[in-house]
Formats: sequence, structure tokens, C-alpha cells
Amino acid sequence: MRVRAMRAGRRAVLATACALPLVAIGRGRARAADFALKLGNDMPATHPLSIRQTEAAARIKAASGGRVEINVFPNNQLGSDTEMLSQVRSGALEMCSMSGPILATLVPAASISGIGFAFHDYDTVWRAVDGKLGAYIRGEIDRRGLHAFDRMFDNGFRQITSSTRQIRTPDDLHGFKIRVPVSPLWTSLFQALGASPTSINFSEVYSALQTRIVEGQENPLALIEIARLYEVQKSCSLTDHMWDGFWMLCNGRVWRSMPADLQAIVAREFDRAALDQRADLATLNKTVEAKLKGQGLVFIEPDKAAFRDALKKAGFYEDWKKRYGDAAWATLESVAGSLA
Repeated sequence: MRVRAMRAGRRAVLATACALPLVAIGRGRARAADFALKLGNDMPATHPLSIRQTEAAARIKAASGGRVEINVFPNNQLGSDTEMLSQVRSGALEMCSMSGPILATLVPAASISGIGFAFHDYDTVWRAVDGKLGAYIRGEIDRRGLHAFDRMFDNGFRQITSSTRQIRTPDDLHGFKIRVPVSPLWTSLFQALGASPTSINFSEVYSALQTRIVEGQENPLALIEIARLYEVQKSCSLTDHMWDGFWMLCNGRVWRSMPADLQAIVAREFDRAALDQRADLATLNKTVEAKLKGQGLVFIEPDKAAFRDALKKAGFYEDWKKRYGDAAWATLESVAGSLA
């Protein structure tokens, strides 16, 4: 009896010992995400775009119960703008945020929101890209196999900086070596103004200015401050020549493979992030000029009307109206007013 009892006891202990690790493993194992996605952008990690995208990714993971996990890679960690766009198109990268005029290398209509001097203020910008113009562009993006979220992130109105001359009139741009993004619209605009534009991805801008490959560049004030471009530039002309924003994009096959409930969570949180980021930039824009002046950047108030007139005389608007087509151009002018 004693032997049988001891054997029974040992069996019970062994059974308990074997069961405990299984319980512990079962409780400790993290559920693998149904959708593990990468999101790339070209902004520094400290830019409101990167910050708000990272916050959105955390909210999406929580709201989906871990079914969707998005890792954000800022500052061109996954490649240049054009490289990331190619990767998202092929599916090698699931998501990215992309400036409209750069996206236009794949979706020509995407650059229409960046037409020179089209928008006078933010009220007009948001009325356009949150309204019919944005809906038209999203439709064109979808036709190219990508999904675009409803709300664009803000980059801002763009200004011209220089290390060699002060830009006050269109004549001051004649022969001026200026860096522009890899986009036909930017190249066309500055060629029409008599400048010598050079297409360079943003990750290489600082070094291009530092080594004098180009004399100047054009970007929103917040980015000039965050990327420390003031260190290699002397003056800033407040031209407001173009508004620039970022489309939030997802590979179309990846997006369609998501159940509707997860699509709703992802769309909701990135649209919320875009609105939060717009407010961030609005706050930054109130103080950034003073900061840049403190860093030694000289500010110039140019004659904006003269620049727009120069574009008209050069046939810039007529040319782009033909490229976009009457329907797209009419959609733009319904908000921006007559351009051509």
C-alpha cells in the first residue's frame, strides 16, 4: 500500500510539474499581430508628422487588441521618397506618407494641390484637400493600386532660402541654383521663374547646401528649423509659393486584405493623427520665424504678385491645365479661384 501510495504521489507531482510550464507559457505568450506593417516617412523623428504617426500606431495596436502592429521608420530610414513610393507600390513596404508632387511621379493628378500660388491661406487649403479636390486625387491614387486616407498631413507653405543672394523679385531667381524635390511640378515652376532647379531627395539636402552643389532650397519654415537648414543658409524669402502636404498611403493589396473592422480603426486613427499634426504645425508657425531670426536667418518680404505674374507670362498655368485636364483644373479653381 505504501509503495502504491508513493508511486501515486510521484505521478501526481510529475503531472503537476508538467502542467505548470504549459500554463505559464500559455499566459506569457504575446499574440502575434495579424497585420505587422512598416510605415516610412522622410521627416525627422522630432517632426510633428513622425510624432503623430507614432502615436496613431500605438492607438491602433491598442484598439485592435494587437491584431494590427505598425512600426514607424522616420527620416528616410527605409529609403528616399522615390524609393519608398516604389516599395509601397510593389508591397515591399506596406505604408508611407508622401508629398503630393512627389507622388505625382506615379499619380500625375496628385501634384495639383501644389500648383504655384494656388492657395492664399489655410482655410482655402483645407477646403480643397478635404473636399472635392482631395476626393478627386484619392480616386486617381486608388486607380494606381494604392489606398489614400481621407485626411492629408500638413507640411506647410514653402519659402525660398539662399546662401548667396536675397530673393526679392522673380529676376533674382535667374540662374539661381536651387534644390527641389524629385518632381516635375517643382522643376517646371522654378524653370518658369528662370532658376536652375536640381532634383535632390530630402535626405541629401543639408549636404548639398553645405558643399554648394546648390545655392538654395525651398521648404516650409518648420522644416527649415527642425532640419537645421539655417546653418547652411543666410536668407529666407517668404514667397509662400506652394502649399505642400502629405498623403497617407497604404499598398492596395494589403489594405483590401484587412477586415472592415480593422480598416475602420486604422483609418480613424490616422485621420485623427493628421488633424492633430495640422494643429501642431499651426502652433509651430506662430513662433518658428522668431526662432530662425535668432539663428541668424535674414527674412525678406517679396512681391508675391510679381512671382505669380511671371508664372502666367511664362505659360506655367496654361501648360499644367493641359496636363491635368479641364475637369481637374475646374475642381481646383472652384476653390482657389481663376489661375490661368
